[in-house]
Amino acid sequence: MLRAGRMGLGTFGILLVLIHASAACEFGPFPYSTTGIACRMTKPAALLLNQETARVIQAAFRNAKFPNITGERSMRLLGKVAYGLSNIQVNDLSIEQSEVELKENDAIHITIKNVTAVFKGTLTYGYAGAWFLQLFHSVDFEIESSIDLQINIKLMCQKDQVAADASDCYLSFHKLTLRLQGDKEPGWLKQLFTDFISFTLKLVLKSEVCNEINFLAQVLANFVHDLAANFVQDEDIRLDISLASDPLIKANYLESHHKGLVLYKNYSDAFSDSVFSPSLLAESRMLYFWLSEHILNSLASAAFLDKRLGLTITGEKLKALFEMEDTEAQRKAVQTIFQGTSYNDSVAKVWSLAHPQISVQPEGTVVKSFVGVEISIFPLGEEPLTVLYMEKLIQVGNFLQTMISVVGIPEVISRIEPALTSLMNSKGLHLFEIRNPEIITRKGYVIVQLDFSFPNHLLLDFLEKRL
Repeated sequence: MLRAGRMGLGTFGILLVLIHASAACEFGPFPYSTTGIACRMTKPAALLLNQETARVIQAAFRNAKFPNITGERSMRLLGKVAYGLSNIQVNDLSIEQSEVELKENDAIHITIKNVTAVFKGTLTYGYAGAWFLQLFHSVDFEIESSIDLQINIKLMCQKDQVAADASDCYLSFHKLTLRLQGDKEPGWLKQLFTDFISFTLKLVLKSEVCNEINFLAQVLANFVHDLAANFVQDEDIRLDISLASDPLIKANYLESHHKGLVLYKNYSDAFSDSVFSPSLLAESRMLYFWLSEHILNSLASAAFLDKRLGLTITGEKLKALFEMEDTEAQRKAVQTIFQGTSYNDSVAKVWSLAHPQISVQPEGTVVKSFVGVEISIFPLGEEPLTVLYMEKLIQVGNFLQTMISVVGIPEVISRIEPALTSLMNSKGLHLFEIRNPEIITRKGYVIVQLDFSFPNHLLLDFLEKRL
């Protein structure tokens, strides 16, 4: 059994999708107090993502750059025998099994069993005999191998984002058989090189394969961080996903905590009274997100500052709004407002006049906002006319209520649905099969819980593009 140097398991970069943990960063005495977003990935999700381990290990073996190996050995009568191994490549690679276990308050334990591979290359050797007779030969070789890998991954923080310390890594070789081309070479030659080549190849495998796995681990970890950062950003509005506390590794889940502060131009956000506690999240679903009410309010404020909280209604939708009630009073109001102008030549605008206030309760989410309403008409051949009914609030009260409850909400939903779908697709969410998502509101926070499937082609596409 050989102990590898520092090594990170590439596939667990995926397992840390949405999980950003820390160990080497400084946090205050009450780190949970600054947690705006928390993410919990339970063991079923870890087991699902571990199925992709084989793909990453295979990529590590195939992309490892094996150096040429040279050396010499002394033999009686023959003198010194010089040799070289070159053009080492991996063929016929397969992995029998991969297992993952979460060791509470310690590490993520991954065991990869029976990695079988055939290494091919060229053996060049020459020797100077006692009579200074020099002979040089080249012969192709194959080495059949069977290896187990065992890695204990600790989670740590570097530059406020996740890093994996997998230096606790072991390689066990169950089989390492040398075959020279056609086995026609002298038996002494095969005996001479078998033990030494086997020993040397073990060292090379430990170094090069583990280095490649570590490289993939860092690539995947950076990819996950960039993906998460992109996911919580839309144009100039984004969330700070810096870690707020050390990660939790429990027997049944991994959990990370993030500041979640809103970043928008000169908008300043601060947060130090979070109500988060790990006890607020369950373990029955694959993935959980915890969102503070403060984060939702900050996002709403940023959206207000970015002038996104506005709605324009015209045409048939405007007609439906004003003709919901067929009463004399309603007809007079319509005539007074539009003065005979077609709905197609009229526009109603609704916008927020101040920062909205969001309150999250067990009964649901309440949004309070001071809203302005403006109706403009464009009479044929005349200048546009804006009508304000500040003095007629009582008279248009029913209209405002109708617009919000009957037309406003469906209109908002009809616009939000495609916009939200497009936004999520642009973040790559459509690549995952999300099952049974639920949104649960509690006093001061929201919980999103769901199960998911991981598309096999996603990792393959990623590896092909990055390697």
